[in-house]
Amino acid sequence: MEYLRIRGGRALQGSVTIPGAKNSLLPIMAASVLCEKPVTLYNLPDLSDLHTSLDILRGIGWGAEYIDGRVDLFPASRLRARVPKRAAGAMRSSVFYLAPLLHRAKRVELPATGGCRLGARPIDIHLEGLVKMGAIARTENDLLILEAPGGLHGTRFALRYPSVGATETLMMAAVLAKGRTCLSGAACEPEIEDLARFLNSCGARITGAGSPRICITGVERLEGARHTVIPDRIVAATIIAAVAAAGGSAVLREVCPEHLEGVCTVFRRMGMKIARLDLTTLSVRMDGRPRAQAKLETGPYPAFPTDAAPLAAAALLKADGRSLICDHVFENRFACAGGFAQLGARASRQGRCARIWGVPHYPGGQALAQDLRGGAALVCAALAADGESRIGGLCYLRRGYAGLEEMLSGLGADICLREE
Repeated sequence: MEYLRIRGGRALQGSVTIPGAKNSLLPIMAASVLCEKPVTLYNLPDLSDLHTSLDILRGIGWGAEYIDGRVDLFPASRLRARVPKRAAGAMRSSVFYLAPLLHRAKRVELPATGGCRLGARPIDIHLEGLVKMGAIARTENDLLILEAPGGLHGTRFALRYPSVGATETLMMAAVLAKGRTCLSGAACEPEIEDLARFLNSCGARITGAGSPRICITGVERLEGARHTVIPDRIVAATIIAAVAAAGGSAVLREVCPEHLEGVCTVFRRMGMKIARLDLTTLSVRMDGRPRAQAKLETGPYPAFPTDAAPLAAAALLKADGRSLICDHVFENRFACAGGFAQLGARASRQGRCARIWGVPHYPGGQALAQDLRGGAALVCAALAADGESRIGGLCYLRRGYAGLEEMLSGLGADICLREE
């Protein structure tokens, strides 16, 4: 089993370049199925979820090649409607293939999806919107089957919660639907704007992406496009949290600072100095222990993001008092709290919250990642420990971080990959 061996207690120093966003590249790769000509995507990190997406695309008949941060996708000569079972079970983002396959194959068969064990993650809003647009849905054995023999049509649909995934699914459904679709209560995340930019470059007609109201006028066909994926704001938040936990300073290059305002607000409250050096560069610095936070809460963009909640918790393990962080999106967001305790820190999970008693020192130890962002939080916590730690469960980290250990070692961290 592979693990990361981390010797903590070293302040970080240096610069790091932030790669393309996982949460942007996955829906865009699925959206390429809507296109009738080749698609080329740039700035793609070498993630296991990316390769799972390639497996799905090849499984339904598409040509797909990945070389050095670039993906070339070629339309299928014969499209298959069933998403491969193993790939679907590896990540929840396989749901993004529902709308594209409904349009191109008039039918989609989706096996049970997998991904991080964050608690209940229903896709009921996705399905309600698709059904209102003309899809017929049923389950058969372990398959979710949707059909649209007459195609999809535009509609007005109000999301009862600003779900990012549902917003993206319904955008993809609307671009080739007959007529006009207006979504109210839509999510506003930067990744939704990025998907809209990609689709519009292929010939779609989308307005309002990035706001709670998105309107889409259906078109007859989409061409291909070349598109560069936006920087990953959660990888950037991970580096910020690592510096906040271990101390020191770092320069983050190739970021979108405006996408990080919710994150930066929270870390500034902890005492971190954050400055924008230019349009795509941030500097961060932490001197001394972070300030404890009486209560932090996550929320839809532009508020503090759910994916950054475990990272903030890791930074607060050495704060000068008690902190409470609550997440209102995933019921199991703070499974990492048990891992913090295994490293010698004082933390516990209480429902949807993590309670932290900051201490000036803790020894380190062994802990196992149970989900993607919780695993990254354990790495940040190990960087702040006084002694040596081992972090396992790297299969989760590989889903969203390409070479996290190389990024951190470039900042001076004593971290390396080992196998036992």
